[in-house]
Amino acid sequence: MRGTFRPKRTSAVICLIIGILLTAAALTIDIFLATGFIPSDNSSDLWFRGPLLVLGIIGIVLGLYFYPTLKHHRTIINVLFLFPLLFAFFITVILPLFLGLFYSFTDWNGIEYSSVIGVGNYTKMFKDPSFIWSILITFLFVVFNMILVNLVAFLLALLCTSKLPGMGFFRAAYFLPNLIGGIVLGYIWNFIFANVVTLLTDSLSGNRLSMLANTRTAFMAIIIVYVWQYAGYIMLIYITGLNTIPGDVLEAAAIDGAKPLQTLFEIKIPMIAPTITICTFLTLTSAFKQFDVNLALTNGAGAVPNFLGEFITNGTQMLALNIYDTAITARDYSFAQAKAFLFFIILACVSIIQVRISNKKEVEL
Repeated sequence: MRGTFRPKRTSAVICLIIGILLTAAALTIDIFLATGFIPSDNSSDLWFRGPLLVLGIIGIVLGLYFYPTLKHHRTIINVLFLFPLLFAFFITVILPLFLGLFYSFTDWNGIEYSSVIGVGNYTKMFKDPSFIWSILITFLFVVFNMILVNLVAFLLALLCTSKLPGMGFFRAAYFLPNLIGGIVLGYIWNFIFANVVTLLTDSLSGNRLSMLANTRTAFMAIIIVYVWQYAGYIMLIYITGLNTIPGDVLEAAAIDGAKPLQTLFEIKIPMIAPTITICTFLTLTSAFKQFDVNLALTNGAGAVPNFLGEFITNGTQMLALNIYDTAITARDYSFAQAKAFLFFIILACVSIIQVRISNKKEVEL
């Protein structure tokens, strides 16, 4: 009824007004400090502006939440609850992406830049044989691991979904390597390759040979460690996909006389096509971003005598580690930003192509 006092709406309006005033006051103080209107020496006396801003935001949120007659109230509430996540994503992903793109066209030193150099970093990048070599071995690493990780994980999933005793223990055991951090894992396998494998080769051939001593075998060692670490994680996804296959379909196939291989290739694999797409995408993106195992196992070391007319000393350095060394070791931050943005373009394009091809295969299956 018109003129009726509504305490809930009144309280919401009061909270909203107080929140706006507190937020505006806190932001005004910060603006005055930034512009020098208030001397920076007095900033310690204005310690309350932080709590003032927090209280103001809380007041605005409560005011909007307790005002249910507001038009599109449900949409506003959804946006309010999603805002922390969206804001964090914007600050940590979207904003650094565009800032990095801008800095790649400058001579940024990690703190400031003095001039805009245009595409100088990009032309320099494609004239760097070590960077081109890193791109090549990264693509090789991705291809090998997409095949091996998914193959090993699928075979382990078939084993763990069988009716053999103790399958729960084996699931946990196969997944356990994925819980070990990449740096720790790299150092563990570094010890294994440098001590255990050399003793084995010494007993077999009389020569103490380490896989990490040669560029090709060191590259194979990184692949072995990555497959050993990541196959257990992908296995769990395949197990989930296999468990979603209806049991009556498998029973009908068995009654019709289908052999195990026929059941596998004509029923199980087509029915878990979406799972294969997910696992392939995860393996692809993870292999492209390989960094920690590469750093701990070889640190990119490896000799390539003649590549594009130059002697390469980082024969096992993949793309992520190359970008890291350019920024941290060489302290060429703008050059590293250009490499990182190209890395983003490559990863995005390859991922989109892979998902499209996999979705097309799902329809065909």
